[in-house]
Amino acid sequence: EGNPYTWWVGKANEKHYYWGGSGPGIQKCACGIERNCTDPKYYCNCDADYKQWRKDTGMLSYKEHLPVSQVVVGDIDRPGSEAKISVGPVRCQGDRNYWNAASFITSSSYLHFSTFQGETSADISFYFKTSAADGVFLENLGNTDFIKLELKSATEVSFSFDVGNGPVEIIVRSPNQLNDDQWHRVNAERNVKQASLQVDQLPLEVRKAPTEGHTRLELYSQLYVGAAGGQRGFLGCIRSLRMNGVTLDLEERAKVTPGVKPGCSGHCTSYGMYCANGGKCVEKYNGYSCDCSKTAYDGPFCIKDVGAFFEEGMWLRYNFHSPGTSMKDLVSRTLLSSTDPETTATDLNLNKEELSFSFSTTKSPCVLLYISSYTQDFMAVLVKPSGNLQIRYSLGGTKEPYNIDIDHRNMANGQPHTVNITRNERDIVLQLDHYPPTSYSLPTASDILFNSPKALFLGKVIEIGKIDQDIYKYNTPGFTGCLSRVQFNQIAPLKAALRPTNASSHVHIQGELVESNCGASPLTIPPMSAATDPWHLDSASADFPYNGQAIGDGVNRNSAIIGGVIAVVIFTILCTLVFLIRYMFRHKGTYHTNEAKGAESAESADAAIMNNDPNFTETIDESKKEWLI
Repeated sequence: EGNPYTWWVGKANEKHYYWGGSGPGIQKCACGIERNCTDPKYYCNCDADYKQWRKDTGMLSYKEHLPVSQVVVGDIDRPGSEAKISVGPVRCQGDRNYWNAASFITSSSYLHFSTFQGETSADISFYFKTSAADGVFLENLGNTDFIKLELKSATEVSFSFDVGNGPVEIIVRSPNQLNDDQWHRVNAERNVKQASLQVDQLPLEVRKAPTEGHTRLELYSQLYVGAAGGQRGFLGCIRSLRMNGVTLDLEERAKVTPGVKPGCSGHCTSYGMYCANGGKCVEKYNGYSCDCSKTAYDGPFCIKDVGAFFEEGMWLRYNFHSPGTSMKDLVSRTLLSSTDPETTATDLNLNKEELSFSFSTTKSPCVLLYISSYTQDFMAVLVKPSGNLQIRYSLGGTKEPYNIDIDHRNMANGQPHTVNITRNERDIVLQLDHYPPTSYSLPTASDILFNSPKALFLGKVIEIGKIDQDIYKYNTPGFTGCLSRVQFNQIAPLKAALRPTNASSHVHIQGELVESNCGASPLTIPPMSAATDPWHLDSASADFPYNGQAIGDGVNRNSAIIGGVIAVVIFTILCTLVFLIRYMFRHKGTYHTNEAKGAESAESADAAIMNNDPNFTETIDESKKEWLI
């Protein structure tokens, strides 16, 4: 009933509420499926509020959700409440030739192999990806016999053959375009009894063989993959081509064949979406990788936060130019510009910037982040003595800095908070945690250029020259807490400090920087407003009888007592009536169910769903597909 306190995050940064031994969408642990949980009222052992340790364990094997990148555990802030979590390694098994691929770059390109030996039985499977509307996948000829697989149109795949009884053609028609530059699987089979063709998960098309006539497929020519006999060949990628259980080495043959390239480019078209948080997809020989160098994240998919714990008095400075770099060189090599190449300021004056980071702290006041300049311009993000957040801009043209005060939220509550600030000339957009973005505007008199940025400070400001008085006061004793995924335009100062990169020479640290992601996760449940929170009390307006005020007279008190007694009596009577009605009619009425097939033999309805639902099973043979366990 409601949102769980605990979940795990898988592929595509999605939350999942099922656990080992269970399945997607069921929102139970293994004991909930097997009906042997510690407390039968719950579906996980760890939901039982027992003083003894209880454990939920099991394998997560639904590969579309793997790997596990985060586990979030809540409801542990009560006295005596603890949790321990361990995530085992991802284990993979499958065909090592799964990505053996070739790219056909002209309509006359082809690969040739020895004659296909499929007299009485033929089993052909492969994956293809294309943007062309038609083309021949493969063909093998005899005197009159032949076998051919072909993309006939953007929505049709054809399997045709002749064993001496006349040509036979099976066509699978897809409701969606097959030339969408995504991977599609083809599986064609033929034996003495029947022939079949399947594309992806579309219905299997079957054709029965005649009861009399020829049954042997007699072929003599070479097997051609791609163009054959002057026909228009396939344009695109083919991988994992298996003929009667043998994987053809497309890559090795493509190395010595003109018009065909080994491997398959274009993985980023299909999988580039998994490079998150601004990561760049990079094509590989037989796959892809994510370049996270210009992000504040790490890991194979740029989703791992890079953060650190700051002790009191510790600080980090990132110089926007390294020692010995001339100002002219800095212009050509700076990362200060945002991801838009048009924003590169040739005079090192920024008219736009993007800043994002996460933090958690219980100490206030403090300086979270400060950007200095060779002029009087600066930008700062502060936590005021009240715990409220303040963003301060000083770009010149005004006597006082422009302040954005978030007075209605205490940010020094020990919870992780996310801050995103974007400025485009005079317009500023601020987003905190999950709250909607809020827009602000610099005063008309203010300059719109951040002139000559010099350095970025985290935790404390140690700068030569005049510093704003409030910032100077907040500077002592310094920030204590966690900072994570800090990014200013294309600069990630914490990542430069914690990971050996080309930018590491720009970083100077005072104190010991300890890596931690304790400031990474933003709040997921919005706090209730004072107007809707039933437990919120405004001390200024609360009227308590003994809070320095005398009770008017005894009559009001007696009336309140009598009214309370009457209310309790009415409530008790209503509860009794409800109980009696439910007891009297509990055996009356009927119900009907539409149970999944196999429910009568399954231990529970959830187990029956997992056994029967195709989403929980792989329809492709294990020898033809990778598995993650």
